[in-house]
Amino acid sequence: MVEDRIREVFAGAGAEGLLHALPLGRGPDCEEVALSTRSAGDERDDGECAAADEVAVGADQPVVIASIFKVLLVLEFARQVAAGQLDPRERVRVTAADRLGGWGTAGCADDVELSLRDLAHFALTVSDNSAADLLLAQVGLDTVRLLVQELRLERTRIVGGPRDVLQSMLTEVGARDEAEFALRYPALPDERKRRMSVLDPSRTNASTPREITRLLGLVWRDEAGPPQACAHVRGLMSRQVFRHRLVSGFPDEVTVSAKTGTLPGLHMEAGVVRYPDGSRYAVSVFARTRELATSRPAVDAAIGATARLAVEFLRSRGS
Repeated sequence: MVEDRIREVFAGAGAEGLLHALPLGRGPDCEEVALSTRSAGDERDDGECAAADEVAVGADQPVVIASIFKVLLVLEFARQVAAGQLDPRERVRVTAADRLGGWGTAGCADDVELSLRDLAHFALTVSDNSAADLLLAQVGLDTVRLLVQELRLERTRIVGGPRDVLQSMLTEVGARDEAEFALRYPALPDERKRRMSVLDPSRTNASTPREITRLLGLVWRDEAGPPQACAHVRGLMSRQVFRHRLVSGFPDEVTVSAKTGTLPGLHMEAGVVRYPDGSRYAVSVFARTRELATSRPAVDAAIGATARLAVEFLRSRGS
C-alpha cells in the first residue's frame, strides 16, 4: 500500500510523518493578481470539486502549523483589500523593535519602509516573521480567527502570530530577549525543550493535514474569498524561495506552489502540485524528529519523496 511506503520513507529519514493529498481537478497556471483598491465582484463558481480519492497517513491528527499560518494571514489581508478595507499601498516602517529574527526584513540591520502588499510578499515568499507580525497588526488576529470559522476549518486553531510564538518561547525559557534565549535554550535538556508550547498542537497554532489541504483547495478554486484575493495568495505561494522540501520530489516540468514551516524537530510544507497536463493536487506533509534540529536535509528530502508517492498514486488512479 502507498501508505506503508510513505511510512517507510519517513522511517528511513529518522522521522515520523503525517500526510494528506487529494486531487483538485484541472485548472490554469497560477497567476498573481496585483492587489488594487477596487472591490471584487461575486465569487466565481467553476463547477470543480475535489474527487473522493485521497492519500491519508494520520491525516486527522492535530499538528503544529508554524509558518503555514501565514497562508491564512495573507489570505485575510487579500480579502480585506478586495473589500476596500485596506489600502495595499499603505506604508509601514520595520524598526529594530519589530525584528523577530529570520529572513527578509526580520534580518535587516537597519530600518526598512515598505507597503502592506510587500509585507504580504515577504511573509509568504521568504517566511518573513517581522513582515507577518506587522501585517497581522493591520489585519487583526480576531479576523483571521473569523476566517477560519467562515471556511469551516473546525480543527484549526489560531492562538497568535509570530511575536506571540516568540514571546511564549522566551517566557518558558525565562529569557528577557532573543540574545538571552540563544544562551539559555541550548543548555536545556531535550525533554524540557519538547514540552515547550510551540511544539504542542494543543497550545499553539494548529490544524490537521486534511484541513490544510482543504484550505488549499478552497484557495485554488476561488472559494476562500474573492477571485483576486485567492489569485494573489496562489501567486505568492508560487514564488516561495525554499525549494528543498516538496519541490525536491518532483521533476522540473511540475510546478509547486507552497509554504514551509519549521520549528525544532518539526519540518512541514503544504502546497499545490501542478502537472503539465493541468492536473492539480493539494498536499500537506508534517514530519517530526527526535532530534530537535531545524535543519535535516534527509527529512526535507523525505517530504518531497512522500508527496510524490502520494500524488503519483492518485494519478495512477486517474484522479
